[in-house]
Parts: sequence; structure tokens; C-alpha cells
Amino acid sequence: MSNFLVVRHGDVERWTLNDPATRNALNDSMVVALFEACLRAKHDETLRVVVLTGAAGAFCAGGSLGGFASAIGQPLQPGETDPLLAVNRSFGDVLHTLSELPQLLVCAVDGPAMGGGLGLVCCADHVIATERSLFGTPEVTLGLPPAQIAPFVWMRLGDAAARQCLLQGRRWLAAEAKSLGLVNDLAADGALEAALHDTLQHLNHAAPGAVASTKRLLQRLRGRVPDLRDEAALAFTAALRGPEAQAGLVAFARKQPAPWLNTGTDSA
Repeated sequence: MSNFLVVRHGDVERWTLNDPATRNALNDSMVVALFEACLRAKHDETLRVVVLTGAAGAFCAGGSLGGFASAIGQPLQPGETDPLLAVNRSFGDVLHTLSELPQLLVCAVDGPAMGGGLGLVCCADHVIATERSLFGTPEVTLGLPPAQIAPFVWMRLGDAAARQCLLQGRRWLAAEAKSLGLVNDLAADGALEAALHDTLQHLNHAAPGAVASTKRLLQRLRGRVPDLRDEAALAFTAALRGPEAQAGLVAFARKQPAPWLNTGTDSA
């Protein structure tokens, strides 16, 4: 079974992250499939709307660390090029390409949208979430920087909320995410499809050529998302091979406090 599904109805495509066992975590093959879908859509003048969603009651749990397991806490040898740089940068390529789609991009979120999943949401033109949805970037609590998604979170939420999210590992319920402007429409649990139908009916009034032109103007007005793909890949892979990530991920797996967590009650 494919972990990335594409279903087309007329001029609307639905892209589904489809790996329920991992809550649709972004593994290498899923990232490649998403990037290829973006490249194809970019040149498809018959496509008007892309709906990005997740399967089985989750949007996306973030990046899958399974392929990185052997590298966690393992420094490179002198002069060795890190093979993980290209892997991490490829997700940055997805975010940039997704944010520049000429079509209207709708994210339909049910359940968690964490880490890289939140980055995908921040690329959308319109976000619908159910009341049980949860948003957050837990990377720093694991000893990792949320590097590739940082520019997109910052562009979507603004500096203050982005700092709260990225630097503190905060999690937001759907209603909180709506108050921040991350979510546009909030649907009751079980009513996501009905809300999506209403949104697509409304978006149908927008002419596709005018939408593509307006998106280009808006990109120029606000400036392109800062291209930090190489720098972000370096920051992420360096942290992954360092002692903090090793300790943080071991603690997470064992459901223990991270070693940097101050559990004392005294304050300075």
C-alpha cells in the first residue's frame, strides 16, 4: 500500500499522507512522493485546488527518525560528508515547493500536526481543523532544532508566536491555533469532510488564473520565504549527531525526563 495517496475529482486533488501506524510520520519515500506531486501540480493548469490531509485520524506526527537511528549521537569522522544533509534538505525542498504552488492549497487537519506536520500546515492558503486537532513543535524538547520548518512557522505566525512555538516546544489545541491565525476554520469532531465540502464550494468562486497571479504577487509583497535549506540541514544533522539529541531521544523512548529538565522547585 502506498504511503502517499493522490485522488482526483475534477479540478481538485486530494493528497493523503497514509501511514497510520506512525500517525503519518514523514519518511523518505513519503517526502519524495510529496515533492514529485508538487512538481507535477506546479505545471498542471487544469488543477485548481490541492487538499492535503492525513489518514486514520491523524494529520502528521512529524519527521520519521527511523532512518536516522544509526546516526543519533554518532559524530562524523574528520573530512566525512554527512549523508543526512541531503535527506534533511529534501524536506526543505518540499516546504518551499508546496508554499509556491499556483493552486489554492487547503490543509484538512484531524488529530496531531506535529513538527514537520506543522510545517506543512504553515504552507497552506486555508486550514481546516477538527476540535481534537493538536499542533506543536516538540523538537527542542528532544534536543533537536525544528530547522527546516522554522521559516514557514515564522512567516505564518509572526515572530512572537513563532518563538513561543519553536523555542519552547509548546503545543496548541485547535481553538488556540485558530486564535493565533494558524487555523482558519474549526470543525466539530467527525465533521471535517462536511467543512471541507463547504470550503471547496466557496473556493470554486475563485478563478484559477487570478489565484495563481495573486499568489505570485503576495509572495513578492511579503518576500519569499527565507531560503535556509542548507543552513537548516547543517543545524539539524549536527544536533542529531550530538549528545543532546542522543540523550533526549533515549529519554523520550523510555518515557523519562530529559537530562536538562530541572525538576527542582527552587528558583533563582
